[in-house]
Amino acid sequence: MLKFTDTHSHLYLSHFNDDIEAVIARAEKVLQAVYLPNIDMKSVPAMLKLTAQKSNFFFPMIGLHPCSVNQDFLQVLEAMETMLIEGNTETSKTWYGIGETGIDMHWDKTKLEIQKEALSIQIEWAKKYQLPIILHCREALDIVIEMIEKAASPELSGIFHCFDGTEAQAYRISQIPNFKMGVGGIITYKTTTLIRTIANIGVEHLVLETDSPFLPPTPHRGKRNESGYILLIAEKLAEVKEMGIRRLCEITNQNAAFIFRNKVGE
Repeated sequence: MLKFTDTHSHLYLSHFNDDIEAVIARAEKVLQAVYLPNIDMKSVPAMLKLTAQKSNFFFPMIGLHPCSVNQDFLQVLEAMETMLIEGNTETSKTWYGIGETGIDMHWDKTKLEIQKEALSIQIEWAKKYQLPIILHCREALDIVIEMIEKAASPELSGIFHCFDGTEAQAYRISQIPNFKMGVGGIITYKTTTLIRTIANIGVEHLVLETDSPFLPPTPHRGKRNESGYILLIAEKLAEVKEMGIRRLCEITNQNAAFIFRNKVGE
């Protein structure tokens, strides 16, 4: 049985409170690992509680989502860096990434400067602690690409989460060492322009993600997404790339292993 890697899922959110065991069971049928990006300080306990249930399947990250960046963001980041230094004591394991962080200009354009400052701090964490950074880039992809280009170094790696950009933007990302683009449910939507873009991106630059419970693939649009739906995304990507799904699984797993320092399924 093919086992994929979900590089971005929020299965610890309240959307799954009523049936998390069934959701996990479905995920385990098609996945070898699920990476859990954080949102804010409030989301950490639930994320670590889920991680503790299956610490060889769930891999937690720490970071501040751009939509959670408020005037107290420096204090929040200080508390998070303390957690980074102390490690993930809930499961006696380390953190596996920084994020999700980034820029979001969809909901509130007035916070651009503090979001950029928060992102800059977390980029420095990624370098200092040698952890991949998970980048949220809603209506701000060029801004984030430019920040990562300027910060690029051998110590910096990561994923442009939920990539939905142009061919030109994809090319810029592909030229940044140690970065991949996350492909999720959007690629299955009839109205998406992503298919044409992805067709011209080498698979070596891509990883799979669900962003559960958000952005469910067709035919689940309008419903809750879950990590087990990764197969629908993989099947569509394999079709777009005109390749066998087993080979796609191998390559995207290798890409995820590279980004997460070969800790997939550890």
